[in-house]
Amino acid sequence: MAKANPLQFIQQVRSEVAKVVWPNRREVTLTTVMVFIMAALAAVFFFAVDFLIRTGLTTLLGFFG
Repeated sequence: MAKANPLQFIQQVRSEVAKVVWPNRREVTLTTVMVFIMAALAAVFFFAVDFLIRTGLTTLLGFFG
């Protein structure tokens, strides 16, 4: 494969960047809010699972300890 000279490379990059569809402000805001909501839900889920496992093991070890 032949190397493109730097000028051709820059022209190709500009051509590809022109094809990018950038999100508008509403889409970015909505996506950001959804990410924060999903992160909060994951945090609550893992806290609950950790709490249940810790409580179960503490209770189980209390019987044999």
